[in-house]
Parts: sequence; C-alpha cells; structure tokens
Amino acid sequence: MAQLEKGSKKLLNAWAFYDWANSVYSLVIASAVFPIFYTLIIEKGEMIDVFGTSMKGTAIISFTTAFAFLIVAFISPLLSGIADYAGNKKSFLKAFCYIGALACIGLYWFNKENLYLSLVCYLFGLVGFWGSLVFYNSYLPDIAHPEQQDAVSAKGYSMGYIGSVILLVGVLAVLLNVANEHKMQVMRFSFVAVGLWWIVFSQYTYYYLPKGVKRNKVTGDVMLNGFRELRKVWLQLKENIRLKRYLGAFFVYSMAVQTVMLAATYFGAEEINWPDEGGKSMGLIISILLIQLVAVAGAVITSKLSAKHGNIKTLIGINIVWAVICSCAWFVTEPVHFYITAAFVGLVMGGIQSLSRSTYSKFLPETKDTASYFSFYDVTEKIGIVIGMLLYGAIDQVLHSQRYSVVFLTVFFVIGIVLLLRVPKKS
Repeated sequence: MAQLEKGSKKLLNAWAFYDWANSVYSLVIASAVFPIFYTLIIEKGEMIDVFGTSMKGTAIISFTTAFAFLIVAFISPLLSGIADYAGNKKSFLKAFCYIGALACIGLYWFNKENLYLSLVCYLFGLVGFWGSLVFYNSYLPDIAHPEQQDAVSAKGYSMGYIGSVILLVGVLAVLLNVANEHKMQVMRFSFVAVGLWWIVFSQYTYYYLPKGVKRNKVTGDVMLNGFRELRKVWLQLKENIRLKRYLGAFFVYSMAVQTVMLAATYFGAEEINWPDEGGKSMGLIISILLIQLVAVAGAVITSKLSAKHGNIKTLIGINIVWAVICSCAWFVTEPVHFYITAAFVGLVMGGIQSLSRSTYSKFLPETKDTASYFSFYDVTEKIGIVIGMLLYGAIDQVLHSQRYSVVFLTVFFVIGIVLLLRVPKKS
C-alpha cells in the first residue's frame, strides 16, 4: 500500500484510532473494573504480608504502579533511541501493545493466594500500555501539520473515551443481570475482553501508519543510543527556554494528574460511605462512566479554548480547577459528593491530557528524531508518576487514609500554575 501523505484525513484517523483500541485498558483495568475487583479481593484496611512487611492493600497497588512506571521510564529511552536509529517505531508500538494486551488477559487468574504472580500481570499490563504510548505519541508530528495537532490530539482522546465506554457499558450491563456470586467471574472475563479489543482494533492503525525509513543497522553500541539522545535533548533544552520551562511545569502538574487518575477508584472504594458492596461496585463504575462521557466534551472544549486564548493560558485555568478539586476531596464522603467530583474531574481530565501533548508537539524544534523528544516527554511524565504514586502510597500507609494523600496533591497543581506563568510567549 502506498504511504499516505502527511496531514491526510485517513492517516490522521488511523493514528487517532489507536486511542480507541488501547483506552479500554486505561478505563477497565486502570480506572474502573480492576480497582473494584482488587478491593473485593483485598478488603478495606486489610494488611497483607509482602516481602516480610505488613502493608495496606491500597498501598501495595500504589507501590506496584510506581515500580511499573519506573520500568517504563528506564526502558523508554533505550527503545525509542533504537527506534529512531533504525527507523522502526511501528515495530516497537506493536510489541508493547501485545505485551500489555496479553498481560490483561493474564489478569483473569488474579487472586490473593498467588499475589506476586498476579501483580506481575498487573505490572506488565501497565508497562505495555504506557510503553506503547511513547511510540504512539511520537508519531503525532510525523503525521499531522502543526495547525492540525491540537485537533487530532483531542480527537484521539475523544475516540478513546467513546470506545472504552462502549466496552465498559457492556460489562456493566452484564453485571446488572447476573447473580452476585457470578459478578467476580464477569469481571475476570472483562480483563480478557480488554486484551482482545486492544489487539484487534489496533490493526487498523498499524495498517496505515508509516513504517518508517530503514536508516541504520542496530549494533551493540546502539543499545545505549537512547540515553545519549536523552542527553542531547537535555542539552538542547538549555537553548530552548520556552520548551524547558514548559516541561518543568508539565513534570509537576502531570505528577498530580496521573496520580489522581490512577488512584481515584481506590479512593472511592475505601473513603466513600456506600450502602453495601453491590452499591459500591455499581456506584464506582457509574462514576467512571460519568468521567469518560464528560471528558469527551472536556477535550473538545479545551481544544476550542486553546485556539482562542492560547495553550498556556488554558492549561493554567485547567490547573486551577484541578487544585480546587483536590482541595475539596477532604469533604467528599457520600456517593453524591463523589458523583459531583467525578463530573468535574472528567471536564478537566481529557483537556489537560490532550492539550499537554499537543503543546509539547508545537514547542518542538524542527527534527526528524521525534521519538527521542517524545521519549524525553514520556520519561518526564513517568518519573513524575513514580514520585506521585510513592508519595500517595506512603501517606496512605502511614496515616491510614487516602484523603490526606489526595489533598497533598494540591501542592503540585499550585506549583504547576506558577511554573506555567513563567513560560515565555515566544521562543
């Protein structure tokens, strides 16, 4: 098949469609069904013996998540450097997709008796998902012109929200129509469905994305090329004050955003006064659905606001909303409070993700090695998540309440706002 021209509608749609394929992981596994499943297996406040240390169940999953992101932060520059050098980004995108999807299928056998093996499946699902995004995001400046990037980035997130909601609604419909003793089994089957959905729908993206130009043969010396590329990007940042200051702000506020998104369902399961276990499961899934549906509108609204007021001003406004949400989390105790909070989270969740990605893409200098720049972006994000999840889990472990953890994240949004104000309007 002939390679599609940069900026063509079919190519942009094919790129955005990967969000449709992989977002079922972020919704079903990271946000909705698996966290509920996990809190049913490990009860509220239950202490588990892990490597000879007694730990709270929610702290265990926070620390496992942090470790998974540490792995991603380490291997991303290694692999993206090779991808840029050899010109085969698509191969790496596929590899991480399949690793993540198969790990999701492996969650079918998750149980407390084999907790270590179960957590390994959870860990590789996360590594596969986020590892693939390094290469997926790096395609954006390759397939879209600068004036198209905000819109196509928002379109990708919107397609992801819609696709993942379709699967989650299907799971919810089955859960509502089966006896309580079968609900856990339905959740296990949903993990298998995520893996299959991810593999099948990603094929459309792979068919149209450019293969890349075979430029160089990979040798032993090339294995460390990614880290050299990171160092080169770091040195180039010193000459690009605008991009450097933006990355600093992104590092801080993204740390809080991703931590909230990863921990929200665990917070809801443990800190909200649900009437019973059935009400908790349904209430949490409904909350996540509400977030996803509102996020579609949020991503579109944010794209329009950025076109009118500029990316940085819009990001500052979104960070202010995030800071208020985290500050108010202390008072969220009843289901209705959680639903209202979920709606506000949805409004700013999609917007801050899509706009952060496209803002970085816009600020990039002219370069063919986009994977290296996006690797730097992703490493920045992943190290932030490691710090955020470690702090979240540590505060939860010590103070025995996730409320303290969420309120503490307000600090990062405030710092992020201050740093965004320092980003110059022009390079």
